[in-house]
Amino acid sequence: MVTLAANKKFTLVIDAGHGGHDAGALGAFSKEKNINLNVALAFGRYVQNNCPDVKVIYTRKTDVFIPLHTRADIANKNRADLFVSIHTNALPRGRIARGLETYTLGMHRAGSNLEVAKRENSVILIEKDYKQHYEGFDPNSSESYIMFEFMQDKNMEQSVELARFVQKRVCASANRPDKGVKQAGFLVLRETSMPSCLIELGFITTSDEEQMLNSSNGIDRMGYGIYQAFLDYKRKYDTNITVPYPAEQRQDVEIPSIVPEEEKAQPAPAAPATVQKEPVVPNQKTEVKKEDKELKESKDVQDAPLIFKVQILASASRQKISKSKLNGQTAYCYEEDGFYKYTVGESEDYEEIVNIREGLVTHFPEAFVIAFKGGKKIDTRSAIREFRAKKK
Repeated sequence: MVTLAANKKFTLVIDAGHGGHDAGALGAFSKEKNINLNVALAFGRYVQNNCPDVKVIYTRKTDVFIPLHTRADIANKNRADLFVSIHTNALPRGRIARGLETYTLGMHRAGSNLEVAKRENSVILIEKDYKQHYEGFDPNSSESYIMFEFMQDKNMEQSVELARFVQKRVCASANRPDKGVKQAGFLVLRETSMPSCLIELGFITTSDEEQMLNSSNGIDRMGYGIYQAFLDYKRKYDTNITVPYPAEQRQDVEIPSIVPEEEKAQPAPAAPATVQKEPVVPNQKTEVKKEDKELKESKDVQDAPLIFKVQILASASRQKISKSKLNGQTAYCYEEDGFYKYTVGESEDYEEIVNIREGLVTHFPEAFVIAFKGGKKIDTRSAIREFRAKKK
């Protein structure tokens, strides 16, 4: 028997660092705030398209400024199970570095970790009443970070494990140099009350890194790698039952394109002159024929058999799937919502498809059941209810 719903959805808060008048680190042609947002939304879309038992909350989905303490408040008030903050690294002029590194809260064991924390924490200086919110914390004073030496984070073990998953998965997916898991005193992590990590995607101040960080393929690969790490973490620590089919509603999130400042500054073209036209009077016979056709199509769909399948993957780009992972099944691909979605199996028997899914979850933990009728995708919950009603 498959349970249809868990008691509580796993809540994931995705934090795109910086935003609005806080651009973050600057590259030769791009800004950190935009890279962070693009990857955060790519990560979130993978979760929303493949994990119906997960509630995704963004600290920001547009180019707006959100104070550090507010980002933490969003996670705490929503009783989040996990907090992932996405950032982009930088170095002073003349220095070059490459690679991904993931941080958890703690005392920096190296001076370079402290410098990263200082740079990311310095955003509080442009917040109003920052001394009140952060108890007089000075992001540029090394003495302010002494407190992190004495902090015993109850979530440390899970946070470090998440960071390890991120390093492993993103480095493999996006071909990133692995700079390892580190600890540092990040205020945004200190303020949260759940397992968390802060990802530094790469170095915006290194030319080839900046190109990769802004490329559509780089954004997709990094977002997908973080998504895979999230699945690794959830599989290990989440005790709720995973719902094996999509939720009834899914929030679409568009990945914004980065528009150069020069283009933004140009005035919009004048709107064309409006031409008044005679109102179109609908032809009654045509409308009746249209309604009859729609009713016929609707009836055809209702009379069509239910078809269940297992969706194993959704990706913004085409993927090669190893046959050895499919247990003798064949994978098929269809396009929906700008994604390539891969399915395995096809049966009118829901229980048969559930068994197929159970045989695939080792290699595809995100797999879930979807339903079609008359060639059209329908709500899976309704399809299961219909299947069980007919079975009785």
